[in-house]
Amino acid sequence: MTQVSDQDAAEAVNEQAPAADRPPTRLERFRRRRLLSHVSIMSKLILMMVLCSMLASAVIGGIAFHAGRTSIREAVFNRLTEVRESQTRALTAQVNDLRNSLIIYTQGGVALNALEAFTAGFDQLNNASVSPAQWQSITDYYSKTFVKEVEQYSGTKLDAGALLPATPAERYLQANYTAVRQNDDVAITIDDAHDGSQWSAANARYQNFFRQIVTRFEFEDALLLDGRGNVVYSAYKDVDLGTNIIDGPYAGSKLHEAYLKAMSANAVNYVGFTDFEFYQPAEMQPTAWMVAPLVKDGRTEGVLALQFPITKINRLMTFDQQWQQSGMGDTGETVLAGPDDLMRSDSRLFLENPQEYKAAVVAAGTPPDVADMAIRQGGTTLIQKITSPATVNAQRGETGTIITKDYLGQNTLQAYAPLVIKDSDLHWSIVAKVTTSEAFARESSFTKTMVLVTTGIIFLVCLLAIYLAQIFVRPIRRLESGAQRISAGDYNVAIPVETRDEIGDLTEAFNEMGRSLTVKEDLINQQRKENDDLLRSLMPDALAERFKQGEETISVEHPNVTVIFADIIGLDRLQAELTSEESLTLINELIRQIDAAADNFGMETVHTVRNGYLASCGLTVPRLDNVRRTVDFAMECQQIVGRFNSETGNDLRVRAGIDTGAVSSGLLGRPSVVYDMWGAVVNLAHQIKDGSPQPGIYVTSSVYDALQESLEFDSAGSVSVDGEAQPIWRLTERR
Repeated sequence: MTQVSDQDAAEAVNEQAPAADRPPTRLERFRRRRLLSHVSIMSKLILMMVLCSMLASAVIGGIAFHAGRTSIREAVFNRLTEVRESQTRALTAQVNDLRNSLIIYTQGGVALNALEAFTAGFDQLNNASVSPAQWQSITDYYSKTFVKEVEQYSGTKLDAGALLPATPAERYLQANYTAVRQNDDVAITIDDAHDGSQWSAANARYQNFFRQIVTRFEFEDALLLDGRGNVVYSAYKDVDLGTNIIDGPYAGSKLHEAYLKAMSANAVNYVGFTDFEFYQPAEMQPTAWMVAPLVKDGRTEGVLALQFPITKINRLMTFDQQWQQSGMGDTGETVLAGPDDLMRSDSRLFLENPQEYKAAVVAAGTPPDVADMAIRQGGTTLIQKITSPATVNAQRGETGTIITKDYLGQNTLQAYAPLVIKDSDLHWSIVAKVTTSEAFARESSFTKTMVLVTTGIIFLVCLLAIYLAQIFVRPIRRLESGAQRISAGDYNVAIPVETRDEIGDLTEAFNEMGRSLTVKEDLINQQRKENDDLLRSLMPDALAERFKQGEETISVEHPNVTVIFADIIGLDRLQAELTSEESLTLINELIRQIDAAADNFGMETVHTVRNGYLASCGLTVPRLDNVRRTVDFAMECQQIVGRFNSETGNDLRVRAGIDTGAVSSGLLGRPSVVYDMWGAVVNLAHQIKDGSPQPGIYVTSSVYDALQESLEFDSAGSVSVDGEAQPIWRLTERR
């Protein structure tokens, strides 16, 4: 039963799992290591330096980018917050200045005296009548001027007859003042209608006072209302002159409620401020009211009401349309919003390009008829919705900044806050905003700069890495080149040491290795030569070469070889009489002389065994006279032994057997290899030598037949070879 290890089982499970959810297997790790093993060290160095630089650049760049972006965003939000606070302070200061001025006017005697004079004049007109011509002028003004202007701005049809003045005083005043006015500029200059009435006398006395108020502070109108709610005076003599704010045609305006609050106020310095509304007498232009009571002896006699136009708010909120010079850029603006989510100021885009404004707000979800109405009205106040999280939060009394879409459908940065007006029921919100594309333009530029700088750094690091890697790898490549030269057999390699670091140490060690290899190569060559010499002394050169090439079975057939097998009689006795060292010295000297003679006669020594000496002629070098050379060598051996006897006083004799014919030679044995020669010729030569009791040179019939004409032989009997008698001959002398 096959046993499976826990690791193998785990890897088998991992192989079945998705590649992204499992750890790499051993095969995958091995493949990755193999892949890396094929990458050059220079590439690894470059990759390492680049990766480290990229990592460092990414970390440092990320920190710098985060800090820079945070700083830029904080600067943008802080700028918007400063604009919002600045606009809030400016608007509050403007209202407070007007409030203080109104308090001064109401607490002085002029306004109160004017109210008394106009009230008396108004009461005198309760029974006044107008001529048909005057009435016609009234109806013509309403139908041809006032109603057309209101319809133009509001987009709704009006019934002129329903708007005509109803009371005698109202008719009289509008006949003598309203119907004759050509425009506001003319109306404000009329001091006296010269009708002889008490009201005209009061107007001639006080018109300049109120004219200064409305023109210097840019109010739309100034009204005096008596304690019964009658509009007893109007600086611009508009259609609300003579009407009653309590039950008259304009009782539904915000002036009605403001009047009642002012009449019932107990505070000496009370000033009421209303929200904006479409006020019909002002041709449906957005209008707000500032009202203050006129008090005499602790009793409120009436109210001074100043008609606050939207132009004053717009001039402030739009920086008098100098957005660029005010630091608001191309898209920045500040707007006011009421609790009904409608604008209380005009849109910048509307003032710059109404048609572009219409296209943008309609695309953002505003109904087209609302956009058309804004174009008819000439502004977006009380028309354009500005619902956003910023205004919602501001209505809850919160202050802050946010990134959200605006009424134009653009992503914007918005700084919001509630706008608090003292002694008023206003719940306005102020929002300073700018599009994210413009607000973050510096951030985008900063991001591009960071990307370019980081990319540039990485590029320079890559170039530097390539250059440094080449410098670093240069000594390694020199070492590689030196190693290749050494592997090619050139050990005379010396690489200059240029550094004192680890590579310098490695270079010195490499050079030392080269020198050591040179010495060892010389020793090996010397040893190889000695081995070759030894090998050639043990076997023929041809067999030696074949043996060095690795051949294991070497055998050669030789058709014509003469073999001599000889021994020295008496050598055993000599060895017994002498010490081992002395006998070895004598024998080596004797063998040396015999080997020298063998070289002279072209004999090839096979081996020496105890007292025997085996040699041949014509074995490796074919010779036609190999028989004669062998016999001459045998006779030379006799002479060598004879000289030895004469020199040493010993009695040694040579006994040799010679035969000629085909033999075999080769290497025998493993692992100790011996060169030997075998065959019938070798055996017969050995038998002739061993079978002859007397010293001498014995030959076979083959040798005898070849040399009988040049040498004398005596019959020496015969030897038995494979049961057959073979005659042998003994050499006696030359002929």
